[in-house]
Amino acid sequence: MLTTLRIKNLALVADLTLELQPGYNAITGETGAGKSILIGALTLILGERADRALIRSGSDTCSVEAVFDVARLHAPLKSFLEDNGLEPCEDHQLVLKRAFTAAGANRQFVNGSPTTLNRLAALGEWLVDIHGPYDHQSLLQPARQLAILDAFGGFEKTRDAFAALVDQHEALAAEKTSLIIDDKTYAQQLDLWRFQANEIAAAQLKADQEPQLDRDYQRANNAARLLQLAQTALSALSEEDQAVISRAGALGRTLQELQRADPAAMPLIEIHEQATASLRELQSELSRYLDKIDLDPARLQELEERLNLIHALKRKYGATLTEVIAFGETASQKLQQLEQRETELARLNQALKKLETELRQTGGELSAQRRKLIPKLSQAVTRHLDQLGFKQSQFDIALNAAGAAAAVQPPFARTGFDTVEFQFAPNPGEPARPLRAIASSGEMARVMLAIKTVLAAVDQVPVLVFDEVDANIGGETAVAVGEKMRQIGTQRQVLCVTHLAPVAAVAAAHYVVSKQVKGERTVSEIRRLAPAERVTELARMLGGQSEVARKHAQALLKSRNATPRPGSPIKAIS
Repeated sequence: MLTTLRIKNLALVADLTLELQPGYNAITGETGAGKSILIGALTLILGERADRALIRSGSDTCSVEAVFDVARLHAPLKSFLEDNGLEPCEDHQLVLKRAFTAAGANRQFVNGSPTTLNRLAALGEWLVDIHGPYDHQSLLQPARQLAILDAFGGFEKTRDAFAALVDQHEALAAEKTSLIIDDKTYAQQLDLWRFQANEIAAAQLKADQEPQLDRDYQRANNAARLLQLAQTALSALSEEDQAVISRAGALGRTLQELQRADPAAMPLIEIHEQATASLRELQSELSRYLDKIDLDPARLQELEERLNLIHALKRKYGATLTEVIAFGETASQKLQQLEQRETELARLNQALKKLETELRQTGGELSAQRRKLIPKLSQAVTRHLDQLGFKQSQFDIALNAAGAAAAVQPPFARTGFDTVEFQFAPNPGEPARPLRAIASSGEMARVMLAIKTVLAAVDQVPVLVFDEVDANIGGETAVAVGEKMRQIGTQRQVLCVTHLAPVAAVAAAHYVVSKQVKGERTVSEIRRLAPAERVTELARMLGGQSEVARKHAQALLKSRNATPRPGSPIKAIS
């Protein structure tokens, strides 16, 4: 449910925070007070296009923030947030924010994480349905209508099973397509994969061998220089007349004489002995190093050719040896698959044939279930429309099947062989038209209200917003509209902008929007009414503050806790 809506600098709203309640929330106020601003704010938070002309005069930035309690949301919200790199919800609170500036900057956030308008809109499809003169009406989409029909009949398992079969079929079909090529292309592909697989296999690569090869090559390439430097160092250490070790011996003899003259110089003798030992160890290591230096042009050429081969393979097959090796494994698999093409094609054809039989059987069952359910759903919605003022109207659902299940050919839609179209005939003698073709927003909203009343137990969108549902109605129809709102409110959170007292009176929470002049500026405000204040507001809606109007308002409020009139229960028809 929507728990909090905060609006800053939108039209006449300076800074408004609205705390909403579960169940049915009514919003009333004088014409022009700003009730539509609340609906506009919701459409913004649900990803609709921002009109910068709505930014409050004198302000540079406008923002809307909404907090939803998603503890009972059925949509896969957690995985959606994870997959899109968005912060998870804390305490089941989903926080959406939208901000835009007069200069054109547009920012949106989910739980504090920056996101795109498309992702915001995707979340909005799960959270809110707005019914009225707005575009955010999921019930007008044929795909959504089909999903509602299936949910109403409890067909989700059959539909999901069909979709899983379609996914398997598409995967196998793609695999088959890769094998169905002409002989010339087949030969070319075969030669290519064989060459690539053999070239990489012949190189006998190891993922970690390149660094050692580089070191060996550098040593072999610099062997002559290394030999010269090592020999010079060894000569200076032990072979020249003034060699370091020879001079160290002379130094030792001098220190011996010093020690004989002064026994306290003994530590100097010990240090000299340690230094001399290190020099002799250096002499030994230099000799061994010289023995390892190999002036072998053949070895150098071998290493150079090996490195050139590795670099060539990396240029063709991958940036690293690991990638080259992986490419070779893939090439081998492709080669094996192509070499066994006929066997593979036979296997795939058999698997596809079996899947298509299962698809036609499951799809046929789904179509039959839908066809059987349609009259029940149509009759239930028609009964509610009658109570909403559409006497002798007719609601129907056109099922457009793709044909007999046995004749349906790939590709298959994941939703089955059918499409549906909700249709409505408001007056006797008129043909039913698609719901999306209804021109009157008032008619549209009441039709949506009837459908939502029937579907309240199965539809998964938790927040329903109705605007102009009371256009051009009154009397008993207004009472019926209020009753429908209350019924839906037992299953979903409902926000209804209305100017009919019978519609507002049955709400669990009543808010009034008003315009005030503050500091020579007009601002729109909204507040929740206390019980006594509701009497005053309902009396205003009934025509004034006369004693008769106030008594009527009190009677309406008293009746809101009465037992609902008999009608279609809010539960799925099985």
